Amino acid sequence: STMRERKTTDPLHSSTDLSEGKEKLRLKQEVSLISGVSLIAGTMIGSGIFMSPEWVLHHMGNPASSLLIWAACGLLAMFGALSYAELGTIIKESGGEYIYILRIFGSFPAFLFAYTSVILVRPASLAAVCLSFAEYTIAPFYPGCSSPQVAVKCTAATCILILTIINCLNVRLATSVMNIFTAAKLLALLVIVVGGLVLLAKGQTQSFQNGFQGTTAGIGTVGVAFYQGLWSYDGWNNLNYVTEELKKPEVTLPRAVMIAIPLVTCLYLLVNVSYLAAMTPSELLSSGAVAVTWGDKVLGSWAWLISLSVALSTFGSSNGTFFSGGRVCYIAAREGHMPDILSMAHVRCLTPSPALLFTSAMSLIMIISGNFTSIVNFFSFMAWLFYGMTISGLLYLKIKKPELPRSYKVPIIIPIIVLMAAVYLVLAPIIDQPQTEILYIVLFLFSGIIFYFPLVHFKYHPRFLQRVTLHLQLLLEVAPTTRDAN
Repeated sequence: STMRERKTTDPLHSSTDLSEGKEKLRLKQEVSLISGVSLIAGTMIGSGIFMSPEWVLHHMGNPASSLLIWAACGLLAMFGALSYAELGTIIKESGGEYIYILRIFGSFPAFLFAYTSVILVRPASLAAVCLSFAEYTIAPFYPGCSSPQVAVKCTAATCILILTIINCLNVRLATSVMNIFTAAKLLALLVIVVGGLVLLAKGQTQSFQNGFQGTTAGIGTVGVAFYQGLWSYDGWNNLNYVTEELKKPEVTLPRAVMIAIPLVTCLYLLVNVSYLAAMTPSELLSSGAVAVTWGDKVLGSWAWLISLSVALSTFGSSNGTFFSGGRVCYIAAREGHMPDILSMAHVRCLTPSPALLFTSAMSLIMIISGNFTSIVNFFSFMAWLFYGMTISGLLYLKIKKPELPRSYKVPIIIPIIVLMAAVYLVLAPIIDQPQTEILYIVLFLFSGIIFYFPLVHFKYHPRFLQRVTLHLQLLLEVAPTTRDAN
């Protein structure tokens, strides 16, 4: 069938056999602790820290309160990741929020998540990061003027196609790219941090005098500032999308979270301090590219290194986003919520290539009308809506199912704080500054009902789609997979 029925049997016995039942196809467990830390940190450190500081400062009104927002965002990301780590040791399946919502709340809300995530949220996130990569990559070729949009979008599209090839060929190749680019971007951030500390030692502290003067206190404004800050921390949950590909997930998942997120938070705070040491708040607000302006002021003739570093950083981040985003599509198809072809893996490369190709195609469409700031706000609203639902599922399991085996437990106060923050982040912008874009997002979310009932609930499978699936299976050299029995 084109849309496979949801499996209700034990995952250990729900495998799909190939070659007349003699061979099982599954994704390999290739992701180690180092690769796990790289996946989290490498995805988090992307375009955000180089583009969001001016927007956080713009919404908060002064340096001190903007630094508080950055610290609060890091703490919230840490709390969210620790909560997800417990969920990952209870439900040892890939798919992140999708698989947790499916197992706890059932098919319908899980389908709505998969529908919005696969078609809009993940491709939009990837498109935004790739557009940032393109902006910084071609900026040196157009000194003194803005880059042509055609060149920016063609470069972003090329980035997505390269990532598609890398991720379709080999999981180990994709994780190696993550490890290399994570090391490169950490080095670039350390250059900015050290430069800032030198400036502070020389007495350039004017930006921090009367630091809280002119603070903006509106509920909605603070919420939007959180959106911009949290965009830079997005990726804290990425390891939960590849749980089945982790080596010893019950150990690797919590450890990787505890290493990666505090590291990124400290770097972000120090980088923001460095920006403010080199620039006045007004200079930072008028800068189109904060990191490049910092490089011009501090590094002089070596400023090109910052553009190169940002390009490397955003490429590595887009690789991590693509790696995990393709898995959501793959897992949703495996559970019968997406076309069956998307649940298959390449018979030799053992990668979910159809799901990766679909994610790539949707991201290319997003690039055509991509706008960084609007994509961030749209992405954050949808993301925290489903983060809140997932965290409420963890609270349900902690209260109602305490007997479930788990190798890691988070204190109940932590998911409660994350849930309260999620409710605030979803409701605050709606209450304080309602926008028609949010209405369109909600309408799109519920338009999933049109597809859910005929295709999933009533299992209507058009015959022509079955033929298309068979032809695509031959063309792409893919076959159905089984869950990894952790």
